[in-house]
Amino acid sequence: MNRPVKRSLTLSGHRTSVSLEDEFWQAFRDIARQDGLPLNELAARIDTERGADTGLASAIRVFVLNRYRNR
Repeated sequence: MNRPVKRSLTLSGHRTSVSLEDEFWQAFRDIARQDGLPLNELAARIDTERGADTGLASAIRVFVLNRYRNR
């Protein structure tokens, strides 16, 4: 597995950066494509649903993991 890579996202008009491993970035993009959503919109949805104590990168990783577990 590679080291996390930082990429920029726009959530509700605000720029932020998230560090994820390439494998998680690819899976996250694949899920967004399967759901017919722009990556930023899917990230914004995850952002609004995460707890205050959970970082966005962690929330995305858990989202991806759960999606693949529930296949």
